[in-house]
Amino acid sequence: MLRHFSADYIIPATGEPVKDGIVSVDSRGEIVHLHDNESARLITDPVERHEGIIVPGFINSHCHLELSHLLHQIPEGKGLIPFISSVITQRHQDENLVLDAMERADKAMHENGIVAVGDISNTNLTKNVKQKSPIYYHTFVELVGFDPKKADEVFNRGLELRKEFAPLPASLTPHAPYSVSKDLFRLLRRYCDGNENLLCIHNQESDDENKLYRYKSGGFIEFYKNLKLDIGFFKAQARNSVQSIVPLFSKRQRILLVHNTYTSSKDIYFVRRFNRDIHWCFCPNANLYIESKLPKIEMFLFHDFNITMGTDSLASNDKLCILSELKTIHEHFPSLPLTQTIKWATLNGAKFLGIDTDFGSIEKGKTPGLNLITDTKGLELTTRSGVKKLI
Repeated sequence: MLRHFSADYIIPATGEPVKDGIVSVDSRGEIVHLHDNESARLITDPVERHEGIIVPGFINSHCHLELSHLLHQIPEGKGLIPFISSVITQRHQDENLVLDAMERADKAMHENGIVAVGDISNTNLTKNVKQKSPIYYHTFVELVGFDPKKADEVFNRGLELRKEFAPLPASLTPHAPYSVSKDLFRLLRRYCDGNENLLCIHNQESDDENKLYRYKSGGFIEFYKNLKLDIGFFKAQARNSVQSIVPLFSKRQRILLVHNTYTSSKDIYFVRRFNRDIHWCFCPNANLYIESKLPKIEMFLFHDFNITMGTDSLASNDKLCILSELKTIHEHFPSLPLTQTIKWATLNGAKFLGIDTDFGSIEKGKTPGLNLITDTKGLELTTRSGVKKLI
């Protein structure tokens, strides 16, 4: 028995929006056909008609499920370094409290129409939640170690944690340029040269990161002192962080650079010239929460980049909702067409995660999930727009 869904518009993410179209799905949620207005008239079965826009299920390509218990615990607008310091001191709490918060966050993401998540993990606590969830998860086991003497220890611990997530999809990933030594990057590169291993790294979330790499100055110097970490080994690179780390990546792997709040046009051109499979992820609500600043998204539009969307964590956001991220982007960049940003929120994330044969677009044979965006104005979002999961 087929179900037929119709709305004012259907945005399939692979082509033009279909006005008054109908999408037909079978009992497994597999797309059977996307009808335009003309062929839709031939359908004699009952049709579930909605006001708004039907889109594929959302892909949250960057999240920290294990920080869900930090909702409303860290003050807004204090900057990245105070934020990191707060996470370090507050993340270790009662395990039952942490598990309960993760289960509620997972449920909320599902209700918000998210069908797949790229999730950062430093422990195995999220495994049970992910195994029970209807959401597809790829776990990025995060490597954190700026001290070169500890590179082998950190890397081997990451390998063990990755095994603990089996049989769920998982890979090793560096945390950020300011928290991973060259030695650790090299170990990861050798591993990536011989293994399938997606990478997802926080990039230029603070101007202090660029100051560290360019001049060996800025707020991270005091941050390391407070951690009692001697960084005498680190030398100024005379260029921004992303230009310093991109050459350290393997050519074989897809790499997601997340946040990019302080990425410059020179950085973008540098990345373009380098032969790496770079993707870019924006988490606008987290950027505003932490640094009160958004990336210069317009700069990225002049290049054929695969741009994705993420929510970051509940430590830096009040909800895990991709539609909320889209609304923030359109509020600050009103010239962007929704047809473009929906692709960022669906198909592009699926492509990065390597799951686009099933997710990301409304195409025959796929099981992407269907979301209804309500309270729209034509092909535009409004402040009242919400999301309803159809399947």
